[in-house]
Amino acid sequence: MKAYEKHVICIDKTPDEFEASLFSLLAKAIKAYETRGPQLRHGIALDRQVTIILSQNEGPRPLCGIYFNLHSPYQKHGQPELAAPVTRSVEDQT
Repeated sequence: MKAYEKHVICIDKTPDEFEASLFSLLAKAIKAYETRGPQLRHGIALDRQVTIILSQNEGPRPLCGIYFNLHSPYQKHGQPELAAPVTRSVEDQT
């Protein structure tokens, strides 16, 4: 976390909450990795700001990736446009 302390802004969490979240997500990713099915290669845990993935490789230890999700609570999401209800029957259109 210290390597990123000057570069990461987490609007929804204090630094202490962010650190606790990282530890929690890492524990969840480890559990998901250890209990994955025989055909699966990854253990993943995520929240709105961070995704942690453990990936099986050729060595004895998995690779770990920590991704910071690009998200802004200030980004406006447009509402999906709904189709107007049909007010005429099919017979009326001929």
